[in-house]
Amino acid sequence: MGKIFEIMGRSSCGKDTVYNRLLERAKIPLNKVIIYTTRPMREKEQDGVQYYFCSIERYEKFKADRRIIEERTYNTMYGPWHYFTVDDGQIDLDKGNYLIIGTVEMFVSMRQYFGEENVIPLMISATDGAIMQRAMKRELKQEEPKYDEMCRRFLADKADYSDEKLAEAGITRTFDNDGALEDCISEIESYIQNMIK
Repeated sequence: MGKIFEIMGRSSCGKDTVYNRLLERAKIPLNKVIIYTTRPMREKEQDGVQYYFCSIERYEKFKADRRIIEERTYNTMYGPWHYFTVDDGQIDLDKGNYLIIGTVEMFVSMRQYFGEENVIPLMISATDGAIMQRAMKRELKQEEPKYDEMCRRFLADKADYSDEKLAEAGITRTFDNDGALEDCISEIESYIQNMIK
């Protein structure tokens, strides 16, 4: 029986980079899981790579068909953005191990759906300063930077990833990505290898 390894952490902590590098390095065979979102695509993002970008109508259809495993809605400066995992055949624990990017809320829902022993948290941490610098650098690359949303997300993440919320979810292990990316990735790889033995 395979496991689902869920990478999570505050916006701009380096989740996407860690996720992509773990898949690229292929030291551990991990299947990719892509979640869905109704938020607008950023520059250089591609449908089916970072997310499956979909319309509100398609989201509502998934919901009506009871195919949503878990979901979160963020009331942004640009209206509600939905992020959700769909029962679309991507995850079959009889066929191996999976890597997914998510949130604490998603982690709790995934454990309820797939079983506590089958969903393993990979919590990435970084200092406020590192997160703000990375967020600003990313926003500056956008054709229309959304600084107000960047600030809203930073403050919301402080609450969503508080020590209390992590403890409530049973997340006790974190991986530091404040500067030494390679060390962070190597540490996560070793952890995953130990978990799938």
